[in-house]
Amino acid sequence: MAEMQGDLRLNSKTLAVEAPKARRRAARKPLLVVIQPYLYLLPAILAIGIWIYRPLLQTIELSFFEWNMLPTAPRTFVGLRNYAQLFSLPDMGRAFANTIVYMLGILPLSVLIPMIIAIVTNDIGRRARTIYRAMIFLPMIIAPVVVAVVWRWIFHPTNGILNTMLELTNLIQNPLRFFSDANLAIWVIIFITGWKLIGFSTLIFSAALSNINRDYIEAAQIDGASRIQIIRFILVPLLSPTILFMIMLTLLFASQWTFAYINVLTQGGPLNATTNIYFLLWNYGFRTFSVGWSSAAATVFFIGFSVIALLFIKLSNRLAFYDN
Repeated sequence: MAEMQGDLRLNSKTLAVEAPKARRRAARKPLLVVIQPYLYLLPAILAIGIWIYRPLLQTIELSFFEWNMLPTAPRTFVGLRNYAQLFSLPDMGRAFANTIVYMLGILPLSVLIPMIIAIVTNDIGRRARTIYRAMIFLPMIIAPVVVAVVWRWIFHPTNGILNTMLELTNLIQNPLRFFSDANLAIWVIIFITGWKLIGFSTLIFSAALSNINRDYIEAAQIDGASRIQIIRFILVPLLSPTILFMIMLTLLFASQWTFAYINVLTQGGPLNATTNIYFLLWNYGFRTFSVGWSSAAATVFFIGFSVIALLFIKLSNRLAFYDN
């Protein structure tokens, strides 16, 4: 009996010592299991690193050099001189002012009008809604160069359909030169860019509306709320995350969206009336081959737009309203 008790005590001590070791061995996963999720992410990480961050680092590096992009030409290190000369360049002030005009001018066409269209057409039939969405999204899938060529024909001063209609209705006496008039050109570029974006923005708002719980609207209708009250107090607050998101996209990418139309239709003219920072960066980099200036400006504006994006993210967290 004493021997059995001694064996039991020995076995209990052995179990007390071996149990934690067994648990640690069970908790210790094989190396392949640990790194497996990262292996799935590796192709995307490599693609982002090669196509985004590598060019970004090269741009920052080139901003400290003076170079004309010729492989046989030496690169001269100039330090911060490109940054010091950046805002003293003759066209930079006008390009910066035009960039702000593009940001603010495209906002109604990319946010306000698409939101109104999405709300007004939200209750149409499913089949008609599918056809309508396909038609309104069609301009978005057309190449920007093709869009620019079509609108150049429409706005042509002598053969354009718009000037012809205005003259036939006696609204104008002389044809309007939309792309050579410094007062009209920038607004025409804004209109063309916004026209192409309306379909995309409308689909974004339509998708956001479809995710809104219909119980809120039905409860408001039972309580006697009018259509305007439902839009003001239910739909618009619940669309606030999408509204802020589209405002952020417009502010960050307005100049980039207008680049193709500026390049095809006006080349930044007349008298730099339509140039913006993206066209100016391209002009310095690939026309005058002032790579240092172009890279320095790109770096500065990258930092500036990053700050704007961070501010909007914080603003969205404070102002956006979610139904949960």
